[in-house]
Amino acid sequence: MTAAVKTKTTELPDSRVRVEVEVPTEALERELKTAASQLGREMRVPGFRSGKVPPEVVLQQVGREAVLDEAVRRGLPGWYEEALADAGIQTVGDPQVDLNDLPEKGAALAFTIEVGVVPPAELGEYKGVEVGRREPKVDDQEVQAELERIRESLASLENVDREAGDGDYVVMDYVGSVDGTPFEGGEGRGQVVELGSGRLIPGFEEQLAGASAGEERTVELTFPDDYPAEELAGKNASFAVEVKEVKEKRLPELDDDFAVEAGGYDSLDELRAEIESRVGQAEERAIEGEFREAAVDAVVDQAKIEVPHELVHSKAHEMWHRTSNRLAAQGINPEQYLQMTGKTEEELVVESESDAETALKREAVLAAIVQAEGIEVTDEEIETALRASAPPDATDKQLKRALKRARSQGADEALREDIAMRKAVDLVVENAKPISVDEATDAAERAAAREKLWTPESAS
Repeated sequence: MTAAVKTKTTELPDSRVRVEVEVPTEALERELKTAASQLGREMRVPGFRSGKVPPEVVLQQVGREAVLDEAVRRGLPGWYEEALADAGIQTVGDPQVDLNDLPEKGAALAFTIEVGVVPPAELGEYKGVEVGRREPKVDDQEVQAELERIRESLASLENVDREAGDGDYVVMDYVGSVDGTPFEGGEGRGQVVELGSGRLIPGFEEQLAGASAGEERTVELTFPDDYPAEELAGKNASFAVEVKEVKEKRLPELDDDFAVEAGGYDSLDELRAEIESRVGQAEERAIEGEFREAAVDAVVDQAKIEVPHELVHSKAHEMWHRTSNRLAAQGINPEQYLQMTGKTEEELVVESESDAETALKREAVLAAIVQAEGIEVTDEEIETALRASAPPDATDKQLKRALKRARSQGADEALREDIAMRKAVDLVVENAKPISVDEATDAAERAAAREKLWTPESAS
């Protein structure tokens, strides 16, 4: 597909570029008409049905300049992505976008982008590098820990006729009050709490120690200053508690009956063997991930790359923004996360500069390998990648529509670059020479071996 924009790239110092972008008149007019149509759905004009005002009438009523301003605001993100794809650059950090004056009718729109880019790498040896690879080993303690986890999941709570102690479960009704007045959310019935779990307000569980079924107690405490309900933060409260039951957790015995209940295994030995297999597979995956990372770092170590500090700082900011978006997607407020860490955003960014520099060097080396090897990505590979990330019930028609939309916005180039990078990693790994790093090897031999190997530890 022919790009809707034209670009001219100028290299600047410190791994930055300036991209001059021109949006042709045809593309600008299409966006203008789309913006006018959108506005027409929201306007009421005598003589036209609501939401049916034609674009040309919108332009007359609102004015071309106002509609054009809206059209540029809508179209700029897409034109920006198209410009980067057309220029063929991998950006680092936030761009500086300067928009010229809005053009007269029939003229093109112009704007410039200044942004950091992945620095060039002068490759050294990238085929046949020697890389340490540890041997897979199933830890008996890890297998036992998994058995204990399953035991916990199958544990039962049994009523006991004794005082509650640490690790016991108390079933209770309670009513809380501040200055003698019950407060919202301060009442509960049939609530189950494990003593010693630390899940309740500090001091609550401790005052239930020694309680028996049928006993009534008054729990006095102070809400923490940082309690989420601001109207209660820092205030003294009283809870009238009635203990209904005291329960004890009972774990099943590790025997063949347990194996049957845990998943229909014939014996405990069979269950243990299955866990060992799962742990072993997870260990193999971890080793493969370590080896792939170490192989790339070995190639980085052989290459010559200059990474300006300003670029590193921009990359660190970019990494924080991704983390921030991920936290928000998980329902965690990034500002609250910063408060929990006791650090500012800038402090976290500075702390991550070492990781940012490593990431930049890896990207630079892989981009150089893609170019040196002439690695290309087919449309079929892009469609396969889209299918892998699409919902399981996505139809071919939906995937084709998604690909068409990605191409129209220039977003398919980012996916193409990602796939090319992965293929470069595959090439490095396939040609790397693994050298066993056996944990049982004599310490002196192991130290000598590590001096000539790249491992994840030595690369950090």
